[in-house]
Amino acid sequence: KEVDSKFWATYDKVSTEYDSDFLERANSDMSIILTFAGLFSAVNSTFIVGMQPNPGETTNVLILHLIQMTANGTNTVNDISGLSSSTPYSSSTVWMQTLAYASLSFSVLAAFGAVLGKQW
Repeated sequence: KEVDSKFWATYDKVSTEYDSDFLERANSDMSIILTFAGLFSAVNSTFIVGMQPNPGETTNVLILHLIQMTANGTNTVNDISGLSSSTPYSSSTVWMQTLAYASLSFSVLAAFGAVLGKQW
């Protein structure tokens, strides 16, 4: 009976040390992942914003048409069929934006997983 109690006391001590070390390493790893995912998301968001079309171009064309209408009188009809409701993108631009949004999604998902891991 004395041997059993010694065995379980030693087992408890060793397992507690192992578990504490494991949890400390896992918590440290989650902190690193969370920091990296946050920084990567910020940089990626900056690139996504930079890839967006310039809305000022459409505004400038519309203001030019308003000035022409004002100068020519209200009875003249201006042709605004040249204005498109959407900007045509090349396939490479679509692929780049798709990859940027996918990487942002995975980065946010990694940060979410790290937060869940730290709180568990």
